[in-house]
Amino acid sequence: MLTDLIEALQAEGIDMAWQDFANCRGADPDLFFPERGASTRTAKQICRECAVQDDCLEFAIVSSEKFGIWGAMSERERRKIRRERQIAARLRQERSA
Repeated sequence: MLTDLIEALQAEGIDMAWQDFANCRGADPDLFFPERGASTRTAKQICRECAVQDDCLEFAIVSSEKFGIWGAMSERERRKIRRERQIAARLRQERSA
């Protein structure tokens, strides 16, 4: 199933090579997918020190990842960015029309 997901992402032109350089590689996944109400501080700190933080965040935003900490941001924080991008795109479209 994971192989199918990776192949589908690559078919869409999404490069996943950044994952090889991620600080979270080999870390406890529970840090990045905590139970509701649990602290995300440690996961976000690991992300903030990561060389591929921006790639990770962009992947989560573009793929509408609903769970976990990606690029040092929670789903709520990523949802805000997606909303801001949608508004900016709509304004650009209105200006060009």
